[in-house]
Amino acid sequence: MKIILATSNRGKVREIADLFSEDEVTPYSELIGPMHIVENGSDFAANALIKARSVFSKLPKGGAVVLSDDSGISVPLLNHEPGIFSARYAGEGASDRENLEKLVENLKARGLQEAPAYYTAAIAVVSPEGEYVVHGWMHGRVIDTPRGEGGFGYDPIFIPEGYDQTLGELDPAIKRTISHRAKALELAKPIIGMLRSLHA
Repeated sequence: MKIILATSNRGKVREIADLFSEDEVTPYSELIGPMHIVENGSDFAANALIKARSVFSKLPKGGAVVLSDDSGISVPLLNHEPGIFSARYAGEGASDRENLEKLVENLKARGLQEAPAYYTAAIAVVSPEGEYVVHGWMHGRVIDTPRGEGGFGYDPIFIPEGYDQTLGELDPAIKRTISHRAKALELAKPIIGMLRSLHA
């Protein structure tokens, strides 16, 4: 079955292609070129669906299934910021480092050296047979001093529950087993399996 990903992020493409190895997994940009998608939903699920629907609407009618994700980090003590604005917390076009630095500044402004936090991933699947959304979470805490060079985004300041290293320090293989996206993709597997049987 053809699975079109509503992302051009190579890391995400590789992760999803590995998980659905019996399918033909292709980033949308290889089929329809670059697109500007306005993510104006009120939560992760809405934004994941906006991306998947936008790509699905541009594809030739047929058997393709579109998969997208929207994810981010939330700190309850900071009014659940940055949440759905994780990728643009420090403004449109902000770098990962600028977003991370803004979160650290906001922690320090509250006199916090660390605070409980969690990552959310919403995976949306849009197909001729219908639309589906599943979620995965990873809980832990954020700290005010980045550690480690691995990962991306807020990984150098996030320590998952049960660990004493940040995601920037942890082995990528461990991160893949505990991540919010990995958990959501596991929940998407039965949906993809059901659609695969319908498209066979």
